[in-house]
Amino acid sequence: MRAISLLFVACLVVSCTPVEEDVDFDLGHDYFSYANTRQFVTGHLQLDLTVDFEQEVFRGSATLQMRRLDMSATVIYLDTRDLHIDGVHISTGDDDRIEADFKLQPADPVLGQALEISVPEALAGARELNVIIDYKTDPGASALQWLGPELTAGGEHPFVFSQSQSIHARSWVPLQDTPAVRITYEATIHTPSHLLAVMSADNDPMTPRTGEYRFNMPQPIPSYLLAIAVGNIYFASIGDQTGIYAEPETLDASVFEFSSTQEMLDIASSIYGPYQWGRYDLLILPPSFPYGGMENPRLSFITPSVLAGDRSLVSLIAHELAHSWSGNMVSNKTWRDIWLNEGITSYLDARLMEVLYGKERADEERVLSYRELMQGLEEVSPAMQALAPVSKLEDPDESQGSVHYQKGQLFLQHLENTFGREDFDPFLAAYFNHFSFQSISSEQFLDYLDQNLLQAHPGKFSRAKAEAWLYQPGLPKDAPIPVSDTLQQAERLAGAWSVGEVPVNQIPLSEWSPHAAVHFINNLPKELTLNQLSELDESFDFSQTRNAEIGRAWFIQVASRRHEPAYPALEAHLNRYGRTRLIYPVYMALDRNGTDAKLARELFNKARSNYHPLTVTAIEFGLHGG
Repeated sequence: MRAISLLFVACLVVSCTPVEEDVDFDLGHDYFSYANTRQFVTGHLQLDLTVDFEQEVFRGSATLQMRRLDMSATVIYLDTRDLHIDGVHISTGDDDRIEADFKLQPADPVLGQALEISVPEALAGARELNVIIDYKTDPGASALQWLGPELTAGGEHPFVFSQSQSIHARSWVPLQDTPAVRITYEATIHTPSHLLAVMSADNDPMTPRTGEYRFNMPQPIPSYLLAIAVGNIYFASIGDQTGIYAEPETLDASVFEFSSTQEMLDIASSIYGPYQWGRYDLLILPPSFPYGGMENPRLSFITPSVLAGDRSLVSLIAHELAHSWSGNMVSNKTWRDIWLNEGITSYLDARLMEVLYGKERADEERVLSYRELMQGLEEVSPAMQALAPVSKLEDPDESQGSVHYQKGQLFLQHLENTFGREDFDPFLAAYFNHFSFQSISSEQFLDYLDQNLLQAHPGKFSRAKAEAWLYQPGLPKDAPIPVSDTLQQAERLAGAWSVGEVPVNQIPLSEWSPHAAVHFINNLPKELTLNQLSELDESFDFSQTRNAEIGRAWFIQVASRRHEPAYPALEAHLNRYGRTRLIYPVYMALDRNGTDAKLARELFNKARSNYHPLTVTAIEFGLHGG
């Protein structure tokens, strides 16, 4: 998943204050699941669901094929959130379904409710169990966004999509919602006949629209990668293994923007090992999708905010594709290990961008990433600055800011610099192969690193140095600092223009990449006058940019400096996008500029129906003192 690089994700429902290091902290335990995975474990999930747009619910059944690990265990605990359970039956694979007693435990605001299922006495000696749960979701399910036709690109058909990470799968499927458990799955999805359903599974690009769609995911995945979308979706091929699903209105633009996807896949496969998932397709979602992208296997979910028209934001595709190795094939075992997904993936996507678009562009993105990390470290408590915190979070969506992305990327870059690509690339490829389709801990990574790289090249890098990256706050003194000549020029010109040393018409913005434009905007001195902001906007038309990242940087400046002539364009930006990264900091800048807190709330109340529930919750928290 492409980063939301601010601390706001920290506090979706509860306080961001981390619990101090606990001597009883179990490094391998998932504190965000009720599932008793040491007694029962799921191997396969079968779904049969009807998508009801009128009631905004899924209804049907989930069958969990489970193995009893402890033959004395008689109670199964599953994760749910706001699910309506109609009945539970258990069988041993035959037709003899036995009704099972169940009850929902009291609700926790973060974890939801444990579903407690008693195994019937008649099945006391059974090791293999099929647990069949009839249920329906709630219209407010935290994983699902139901969109009326007016919120789609076409304006004629409804749309629904899921976002299961981190622990939101439990709001649309009762299951063991922990990344430690990997499952295969199959699904039958019933929809209105004119709409298409797609899932994080083996989508057939040639499937006819029938209103009944069947899916199979033969590789085991963690529950946060369960994904579904239903809407007026069509397909276009962009390569032998790659294609685009989108509404017709955005399909052609998406094909142009992401035409390099097959090349990315081929490059990544040549460096890090074979692509193990069959096809790699993209689903371009409506604007309310809360993230940049989500690495759902075989079908990454992508925000339309990267449709800049010039392929300048395709590093997001490189990131989601790279998750096919780091995250999807080798996953974090618990949420404290999320850097294993995001940090390694951030390193991989920079490498892909370097091959595709050159080192200068890749370095520009590395510099911007580093800048966000340094800003984020100022907002994150020392305990959460470690890559693998040895403390309990109160919410798995409680963020380390950009730490697990950018600090993780720097750690991998430091290892590459130390050992050289000729040794480090084969190490990474071997790591992915060794742990393929497993969920691992930070300590397993550390042991593998020690045994297969550090000890193979003694004297270059010590285990103690690696542990400092994983467990200590901040950055080690010898951490690599990326540089970019283009961004240095942009930063110098921002200062020189602000004091009149360089006229605005000598700023070569048309020759720069969008990343340099963002860096220029981010480095505008605090002392600028409103007339100077008007001069910039008149010269470069920042308020009307098609590039969402330039717009984000510009409207943060507009809001924090109270540049009121651009407020109508700022409001349009807040209504155009639902991606949390693009709008949250603009709302916060308005809220905290000393004058416009009321305006920030008014604009949010007008636009909130366009946003995903996760985005709404984050902004609400921020506007109320988070």
